[in-house]
Amino acid sequence: MQNITSPSNDNLFAALRAAFPLLLDEVAVETDNGLTYSWRDLERATAMMANLLDSLGLPDGSRIAVQVDKSVEAMVLYLATLRAGYVFLPLNTAYQSAEIEYFIGNAEPAVVVCTGQNFGWISKIAFKAGTQHVFTLNDDRTGSLLDRAAHCSDQHPVAVRHADDLAAILYTSGTTGRSKGAMLTHGNLLSNARVLKDYWGWRSAEEGGDVLIHALPIFHVHGLFVAIHGALLNGSKMIWLSKFDPKLVIKKLPEATVFMGVPTLYVRLLAEPGLTAEAARHMRLFIAGSAPLLIETFTEWQERTGHTILERYGMSETAMLTSNPYDETDGERRGGTVGFALPGVSLRVQDEAGQAAAVGEIGDIQVKGPNVFQGYWRMPEKTAEEFTADGYFKTGDVGKIDALGYVTIVGRSKDLIISGGYNVYPAEIEGYINELSGVIESAVIGIPHADFGEIGVAVVIAKPGASLDPVQIIASLKSKLANFKVPKQCFVVEVLPRNTMGKVQKNVLRAQYGC
Repeated sequence: MQNITSPSNDNLFAALRAAFPLLLDEVAVETDNGLTYSWRDLERATAMMANLLDSLGLPDGSRIAVQVDKSVEAMVLYLATLRAGYVFLPLNTAYQSAEIEYFIGNAEPAVVVCTGQNFGWISKIAFKAGTQHVFTLNDDRTGSLLDRAAHCSDQHPVAVRHADDLAAILYTSGTTGRSKGAMLTHGNLLSNARVLKDYWGWRSAEEGGDVLIHALPIFHVHGLFVAIHGALLNGSKMIWLSKFDPKLVIKKLPEATVFMGVPTLYVRLLAEPGLTAEAARHMRLFIAGSAPLLIETFTEWQERTGHTILERYGMSETAMLTSNPYDETDGERRGGTVGFALPGVSLRVQDEAGQAAAVGEIGDIQVKGPNVFQGYWRMPEKTAEEFTADGYFKTGDVGKIDALGYVTIVGRSKDLIISGGYNVYPAEIEGYINELSGVIESAVIGIPHADFGEIGVAVVIAKPGASLDPVQIIASLKSKLANFKVPKQCFVVEVLPRNTMGKVQKNVLRAQYGC
């Protein structure tokens, strides 16, 4: 490995670049359409894009907002943003105009990068909000960003950054319906990547080397940080899939050693007859996260492949917090649990009185560690609310810890719905429904679903004399929200169940509509 880092530079990119293999012409990324990128290609391309960003004369700490389809060039843009010392702001490709308008207005990015087909409407929003530069980037290696970067030098000194300097902002919706920007630093991300490299036993080239199948989106923690950082920090090749294709994943298993996916991906792989122990024979590790893994999926995967899925737990605000053990000498991988707190992470469960919960007792999960974010962008009051007096972050998750230290998540204290690995916050959806003509009130709940884990269901009350069409309600939401947020079912009712305090009893609704 090359050592090009400076002791005084904590820039995450510097650490990733230092882990590139000595032979830079070896393949770093192989795509599903036959393209290959060498480590030298990544080095040169990130330098050129970083020089382009530098040429814009951006203020220190500028945000680079990005809503593009998955591509190696999109990953290069992320790395170039780090390299130049700016702040990366990834946006889900499913977000629609109302959401994009909020994010751009709140983050005030200096640069926005979008797909060519969305340039018309996104650029209007961006320029209106005061953004000076809007570029396009498509998944076929075209766009104004690449056109401009092609004229820049392929040499670039890595910007000096401290561990507590911002590296990225990830927006995560809140229970009030207002999205919050979680501020993650270079130190947060690098500390977590280094812990996972050791804990998950990433193999060096001398040990045979690991190869990662990257089949996840790159606009959230799992695909952008856990997967990409893991491979790059280990100098490991990635087999890059632009979209998840279960048949292609199975075809590529003999060429790889590591796969990361949300539970939905494992369910879809299990539906393929080609998934066998022989197909997975060369694999070292299957990792699952972003949503609960059903014990049926966990068990069937063992039976079909001979491998035991390693389930872990993390959040946008913290990256990874816990993991089932990789090394069997540290314990077994237990289905239904998310394993132990990772090295350096302090995790506790508190009861309603704010005291430590007894072993096996359910309570609120709180965490502290070098991976925990700085706070919410421009929300100091909300940030203060989410931390305890002794510095623990209140995750909003409810769980328990057994006598051996295994953590089990039993629910969400804030009614979060996790559908296909994506977070869906009912209050946000309810806000849009309640604005529709003829609606007096709504409640959105999550019910179990075999493929997505959970799906949203909207229960709506009409105003007196109004006639509501459930199909039309869902259609209206589809024009305003990302598809994964849109409830899959809608029911119009006369009343909602309430407790003595007047609060809607969502547990009653879940029991009623969850069958």
